[in-house]
Amino acid sequence: MFVFLLLLAVIGTVEAQRVPGQQKTDSCLCKINSSTWTFPAVQFMEVTRQVQICEDNLNEFEEKLRNTKAELPMMEATLQNISARMKAFGYLHTSALYSALHLQQLNQELEEIHQSVNETHMQNPNKETHNLLSELNKAKHDVQRMYRDDFFNLETMKKRLRDLNNRAQSCKTMPNDFRSTCHQRIMTRISSPSITKLNSISKSYISGAWGRDALLSSKEHYWEHCLVSGHKHGNTIRMYKSYEDFMANRNYKDEQIASSYSDKNAVQGSGTILYDNTVFYQCYSTAEICSFNITTKATKRMKLDGAGIDNKFPFCYYSCRDWTDIDLEADQDAVWVIYATEENHGNIVVSRLDPLSLNITHTWKTQLFKRSVTSTFMVCGVLYATRFVNTYQEEVFYAFDTTTGQEINTLSLPFEKVSAGIANLNYNPVDGKLYLYNDAYLLAYDTFN
Repeated sequence: MFVFLLLLAVIGTVEAQRVPGQQKTDSCLCKINSSTWTFPAVQFMEVTRQVQICEDNLNEFEEKLRNTKAELPMMEATLQNISARMKAFGYLHTSALYSALHLQQLNQELEEIHQSVNETHMQNPNKETHNLLSELNKAKHDVQRMYRDDFFNLETMKKRLRDLNNRAQSCKTMPNDFRSTCHQRIMTRISSPSITKLNSISKSYISGAWGRDALLSSKEHYWEHCLVSGHKHGNTIRMYKSYEDFMANRNYKDEQIASSYSDKNAVQGSGTILYDNTVFYQCYSTAEICSFNITTKATKRMKLDGAGIDNKFPFCYYSCRDWTDIDLEADQDAVWVIYATEENHGNIVVSRLDPLSLNITHTWKTQLFKRSVTSTFMVCGVLYATRFVNTYQEEVFYAFDTTTGQEINTLSLPFEKVSAGIANLNYNPVDGKLYLYNDAYLLAYDTFN
């Protein structure tokens, strides 16, 4: 029998243990006293924990990679959507907002305003025209200094020019009794709907306009105009001789404005108004205003210089309403056209029309971006703008007084509706009501000054 000696190193120490053993058959038997060394259980558990953390981090990283791969197409689609939406505003960079206004054009506009104010001052001299002439002379001097010193602060000068022009328009040829007929300048409240009904043709016709003849001396003629060709074009207007007939959809007459939807005199968009038995509207696919006299069947046309059309400057805010680039309105004294131009950076422009000659007599340029509102209407020469609150509520939030040139951004006049979309909103001076075409529904409201 042989005795074997095993040398065992004790972990954690420098000691060794001699272990005797005996050979039995082909095996070596020995007894080991394990009390002299211990297994590093604490260290082992720490290493195991670190391995688990590492594994969890790796799994989390792999999950993020999978999510990123899934989100990349969505992010790309969102970016393309934003790019497409921003394309409509590209003109701001290429045409106006970021390019310097040519000094010669600026000087020419100043000369035109100066000539207009000077003629008004010669006919009816007053403190306002005198002050305007002084400010215009100072502005002309500043332009000459810009020529001389090569100092271009054109955006500031452009805003100054717009303000001077608005004041000049307010001074020029306004009726003497205009203020007396509109003693309370700003509206204070809008009632709940006093009329609510579906249009007389079909619920599918979500775009159009309706109301009452806006001429103060007119008979009780109600009208309804639905866009029936892709919510874009129309060629008839439905006329009612009484309120009772309108509510009952009876005894009406469909007056033909044009021979077809694609005729050059057909209606485009929902910005239609009836004034003195004459329909005023945007002509088919052009930046022109048409007037159609129902009695004589005569049509007149007038070009609206610089007006954006074909959804360049529609009413938007919550979502854009197609084919609302040009909006016709009426009040006590005139027909108004509301639109936007690149020259005014897409902001609303208001022009006053002579309804007989179909000529523009005044034009004001506001600082309200047209795509930021859902609809507009005119009351006593004051432009009002609305915005979306929710599906069942709208709010008048802005006013521009053409008599004073004052802009008011602090209005809050809420009113109810039955659907989200607004195709047309117009005021009638005969009964003091607002008429709303609300996604195929026809609503009316009382207004309070």
